[in-house]
Amino acid sequence: MTILVFGQSGQVARELQKHADVISLPRTAADLRNPDHCAELIAQSSASFIINAAAYTAVDNAENDYHDAMTVNGSAPAAMAAAAAENGIPFIQISTDYVFDGKGDSPHRPSDPANPVGVYGLSKLKGEEGVRDAGGCHVILRTSWVFSQFGNNFVKTMLRLSEDRSQLSVVNDQIGGPTPAADIAATCLSIGKQLAQGQKNSGTYHYSGTPGCSWADFAREIFRQANRDIKVHDIPTSEYPTPAERPLNSLLDCSDLENDYDIKQPDWRAGLKKILTEIGAVE
Repeated sequence: MTILVFGQSGQVARELQKHADVISLPRTAADLRNPDHCAELIAQSSASFIINAAAYTAVDNAENDYHDAMTVNGSAPAAMAAAAAENGIPFIQISTDYVFDGKGDSPHRPSDPANPVGVYGLSKLKGEEGVRDAGGCHVILRTSWVFSQFGNNFVKTMLRLSEDRSQLSVVNDQIGGPTPAADIAATCLSIGKQLAQGQKNSGTYHYSGTPGCSWADFAREIFRQANRDIKVHDIPTSEYPTPAERPLNSLLDCSDLENDYDIKQPDWRAGLKKILTEIGAVE
């Protein structure tokens, strides 16, 4: 089985390379700012299924970089999905909780209306729409609060800041499900194999870690597991302004994925323990 992955250096892409024999395309080989070229690569491929793990992920920068964000996250996945559909190849698109506005306190279902509040979320929603419109066999997998041993993420930021501080102020009114990139990779591989074997239909699904928590609670668990005596002070989002608005509620209802694919939500605390061990933060 041949698995083609767009992306090589991102968190999920790195985990896919670590856990499976995949053909991983770096930006030099597949620049998503050139959607037509990405589509050509798929047309020339004999892949069993395709995973798009590449994206424009600089949420704040996207506010002033509309064109690139919309091209990479919107136009490119649409072109890729169209080429995959034409060649009969299942296509998996990784998306985000940012397609929602974050209102309410209940987990968002896949069928809930999307209403992004920033350019990043809008660009990812455009990509979702393009994948669906392509009409091929596909799964759109929305996830949230991704972390791993690779790249830049909340876990590594907290550990870095705690090196020379005894106290940190962390937002406590944004709630979500931290999700290990390794579990996202495993889920994409499981979905792809089932799609390639013709066992499942297309659809949009949610996949995030459990239990839900705030960023402040996430930080406390990081320091607890890393045996670091750091005092975390809860602050509201209003005291930590950013160029792009963040959804206050990033909880995702993942029941459809469990019902259709028998894939359960991961306990992010177990994933955190593995990652802290991998990066040498605990023995």
